[in-house]
Amino acid sequence: MRKICVSLFLLGTAVAFSYCGSSKKSAASSPVAPVKSKVNYEANVLSIIQTNCTPCHFPDKGGNKKALDSYSSVKANVDEIIRRIELAPTERGFMPNRKPKLSDTAINVIKQWKADGLVDK
Repeated sequence: MRKICVSLFLLGTAVAFSYCGSSKKSAASSPVAPVKSKVNYEANVLSIIQTNCTPCHFPDKGGNKKALDSYSSVKANVDEIIRRIELAPTERGFMPNRKPKLSDTAINVIKQWKADGLVDK
């Protein structure tokens, strides 16, 4: 009888310990969301500005409009840029002037850059 009680106790202990585990195991098995990097000027916005705002807003390329040739000038004018690129091509003030409307993706990159805090690099 004593052997049976000890055996049951050991069996119960083994079962109890089998359910005890490290939280690392469960954390490792759960899916991890990818880290979304912030949109930054140098990697994401600069190419959009250079492609769509040249030569008018780049004085060294013959432009005579408000300069958008540096991070600080684009940052200072981001609200106006967003407002004007969202206009319909037939509306007064539409940008880029004499060019097709920017894609929704390009517009969203600039808007996300603003939402991410206007990160430079």
